[in-house]
Amino acid sequence: MTNPLLAPSPLPYGLPPFAAIAPAHFEEAIGAGLGEHLAEIRAITDNPAAPTFQNTAVEMERAGRLLSRASASFFTLVSADASEEIQALETKLAPRFSAHQDEIFLNRGLYERFAALDARGCDAEDARLVEEYLKEFRQSGIQLDAAGQERLRAINSELARLGTDFGQRVKEGMKSAALLIEDRTELAGLAGDEVAATAEAARAAGHDGKFLLTLILPGNQPALAALENRDVRRRLFEASVGRGSGRDSLDVTGLARTMAGLRAEKAALLGFANYAELVVDLQTAPSFEAVQAMLNRLAPAAVRNADAEARALAETAGHPLEPWDWAYYSAKVRRERYQVDEQALRPYFELERVLTDGIFFAATSLYGITFHERNDLAGYHPDVRVWEVRNADGSGLGLFLGDYYQRESKRGGAWMNNLVDQSALLTARPVVINTLNISKPPAGEPTLLTLDELRTVFHEFGHALHGLFSDVTYPKFSGTNVPRDFVEYPSQVNEMWIMWPEVLANYARHYETGEPLSQDIVDRLEGSRLWGEGFATTEYLGAALLDLAWHTLEPGDIPDDALEFEVRALAAAGIAHPLVPPRYRTGYFQHIFAGAGYAAGYYSYIWSEVLDAETVDWFTEQGGLTRANGERFRTELLSRGNSRDPLESFRILRGREAALEPLLKRRGLE
Repeated sequence: MTNPLLAPSPLPYGLPPFAAIAPAHFEEAIGAGLGEHLAEIRAITDNPAAPTFQNTAVEMERAGRLLSRASASFFTLVSADASEEIQALETKLAPRFSAHQDEIFLNRGLYERFAALDARGCDAEDARLVEEYLKEFRQSGIQLDAAGQERLRAINSELARLGTDFGQRVKEGMKSAALLIEDRTELAGLAGDEVAATAEAARAAGHDGKFLLTLILPGNQPALAALENRDVRRRLFEASVGRGSGRDSLDVTGLARTMAGLRAEKAALLGFANYAELVVDLQTAPSFEAVQAMLNRLAPAAVRNADAEARALAETAGHPLEPWDWAYYSAKVRRERYQVDEQALRPYFELERVLTDGIFFAATSLYGITFHERNDLAGYHPDVRVWEVRNADGSGLGLFLGDYYQRESKRGGAWMNNLVDQSALLTARPVVINTLNISKPPAGEPTLLTLDELRTVFHEFGHALHGLFSDVTYPKFSGTNVPRDFVEYPSQVNEMWIMWPEVLANYARHYETGEPLSQDIVDRLEGSRLWGEGFATTEYLGAALLDLAWHTLEPGDIPDDALEFEVRALAAAGIAHPLVPPRYRTGYFQHIFAGAGYAAGYYSYIWSEVLDAETVDWFTEQGGLTRANGERFRTELLSRGNSRDPLESFRILRGREAALEPLLKRRGLE
């Protein structure tokens, strides 16, 4: 059969023809793509004409289209629907991708052509393209001698192999650590639809008649807030935080230690004090010291707030508190002190209505875009839905794919990725995906969201808008291809519409009665806004500072025991709390060890939130949910990608530099 990946897709917007793609097609197409890309690079370097922007930078951007097309589809399946065959192929291909990247950015002839370019006659985006490529060459080790480059290649290859292994073990660990319950009475406190979802999960796993509490990626599991049985809470908590560190075949702590050592060696080779400094050199943060200063300023206030919350929880519990008690009694305090019952809110947040009357409604109100489900187009799994997104004038903008339900073939967490990057140069319009891990109810039952899931759906759609609205010339700058500590900013801004009155009134209706969420409940939710921020900020900062601890090690300082290192690192950072473990422990910190791009960059969520808090204030000051505001945000920020300095885009939008105070106020850290 003809390999469908070897030619551009005939489907609208270049959506891959997943129904026609077999796993064997990926290896053939990626192999061909790697070879074709290197041939295109050789054509640039062998060109006898003097280097020009057109024959060097533009040709670089045109190169690699087959590889890009095949790898985008492949890595979508790796993360969202990976069979054993796909996982085996990932293991095989990861070092090849790493070697390919090195082959390009350690190419002296290619670098010298870029270095010889005179960007003075170029427009701003063209000049930035040259500048960004030169920076990437330097960061990739082009200045090293032959021996240094050889060692760097070996390090990169081994990191690719280890990261793939880490990610696959974490996914398997989530599955194996799920808690199997035999007696339904042990699930007291869960809503009826949640119990039904656990029964469905057990059935799918081959345990008919039982109940399976599946895990989400972070340590704090949603069911801990509702389960009345304290021993079940303990077992669920211990299964969650113990993942990946059980000294068995799924233990990843050895991989983490080895990766930290290799990253430290890589940073030293490239002339940086540690890996964190290497990473921050490419971010919007001015320096690693600036990142440390911000986190160190926030940590003591967060821990103080967590301590105050812990005292209130212990008083409510009437017994000494354990970590598995926190979420349960926090929910109880919220009910008693603020008359907010999060479980009782779930019927008002039905997924279909949240999407159509919440997320899409807000996007239409702000940007004029409309969403048209395309049942004639298929994703890579039956659960994936496809919408065509059109501009206000009816012209096609791109495709949006939604993949919302948990399954064994999907890694944990929630994310956005592109199948097609927007680029005027390549006349490509965007195809973007949102992937979540919401428990799938039995057939015919509604999908009712928790507040946290509601927030995640809005958040990930903010990433999708960043990709959909991209309006740049070069694929290198498209959409979310921005510095890591900026990428979370637009997605966090989109969370503001969750509780915006016009939006909330449009989607928050009881799925059975149609009754709107009452203003009284909305007021109580607002009144309880700061409750739990001590836990949330401490939990987050614990993960961010643990990440930096791993990535400020020197090559000779790699610890023998990862768990002991965690304890010491958190204590040294002033963020250790006996009742609040980090959001991610080393054993399942996929963001920083499995190729998710957040190594030494998990701080980016709160760094981006500084811009987010300022932008929420800007929207509010300007009148909120209006087309004028949406168009300005789209034009000056969302559409720009990395085609200009992202902080300059923020300054143009806000009219000044960002200040920390709005974030401190939002999190109760003044």
